[in-house]
Amino acid sequence: MLARRAFRLDREHAPFASTEMVEFVRSYGAPHVLVVLGIGVAPDLLEACANSVILYNSIDAPALRVPPDVSAHFDLVITGAEWQSDVVAERHSGMATAVMPIGPEFAGVEQFRPLGTPKDVDLIYVAAAQSYKRHDILFDALARLPRDVRALCVFGYGEMADELRARAAEQRLLIEFVGPPGVPIAEVNRLMNRAKFGVVCGVDDGAPAILTEYMLAGLPVLANERLSCGLQFILPETGRTASSDSFAEAIMAMRDEAHRFDARAAVLARWTWPHSVARLIEVMKPLCNIKQGQALSDVLGVHA
Repeated sequence: MLARRAFRLDREHAPFASTEMVEFVRSYGAPHVLVVLGIGVAPDLLEACANSVILYNSIDAPALRVPPDVSAHFDLVITGAEWQSDVVAERHSGMATAVMPIGPEFAGVEQFRPLGTPKDVDLIYVAAAQSYKRHDILFDALARLPRDVRALCVFGYGEMADELRARAAEQRLLIEFVGPPGVPIAEVNRLMNRAKFGVVCGVDDGAPAILTEYMLAGLPVLANERLSCGLQFILPETGRTASSDSFAEAIMAMRDEAHRFDARAAVLARWTWPHSVARLIEVMKPLCNIKQGQALSDVLGVHA
C-alpha cells in the first residue's frame, strides 16, 4: 500500500528543517530508504535516519547542492555524468555514486509517445524561459536561416517569456509560443508530436529529463555539444550535438534527416525505469547489508 504524509517546515530556506518530521521519525522509526532531492534537508533529520539508506540527487548541474555537513550523511549520490561523480568523490572519498539521472532514466514511456499526428513545425524547445536554458543560441541560429524554418517554444515558467516573444517578433522568426503557465503532460506530448525533432540548447543544465522525453515521443534531439549532463543519451540513433556556432547548420541537417533516427527504440532498450531500477538495486544491495544488516529484498519487500 502506498501512502503519503506531508510535514510542516520550520523555515522557508535550505537546507529545509522540519521538527514535525523529526519527531515522527523518532516516534515511528526511520524509513528503510530515504531519498533527498535538490537543495536538501537539515542534518538533524538525516541523523534521525542514520539507519536508513540515504540517496541524494541534486536534479541540476552541480553534483552537490548541499553543504558538507549535509552531504556527509548520504550513502549514495545519483549523478548525471562522470564528472559529477568525481566531484562527489573529491568531497567524500569512498561515497557510492551511480550515473543514473532521475529525470532521463525514469521518464514515463506512456506519458511520452508517438501519436502519428501531422508534423507542422520543424523543431520544439520545451524549456523554462530562463537565461541558463540559452534560448539565445536557438534564436541566433534561426535568425541565420530561411524564414520557412518553423519552431515551437513551450515554457512551463520563467521570467524571460515576454522578452523572447518580443525578440521573435522583431526578427520575424517563425516561432510559436506556449506558456507560461505550463500545460499538462498530455498536452506537452501532443505539442512534441507536432515537431520533427527537439532541441536542448543549455550548457549549465543538469541532465534535463526533456532529452529522453523527446525521444520517447519519437523525436531525435539536437543538443548543445557543451551540455553539462546528459550527452550520454545522444547516440547515432537518437540525435546529434553541435556547437553554438554551428547550430544553424545542424538545424537544417536535422530537418532533412529527422526521419532516419529511431530514438524511442533506443530509449526503450537502454534507459527506461525497469533498466534503471535493476541497476539501482545492484548498487543498493551492499549498502543495505552494511547499514541495516538485511537483504535488499527484505527492505523493499520484493525479490531483488
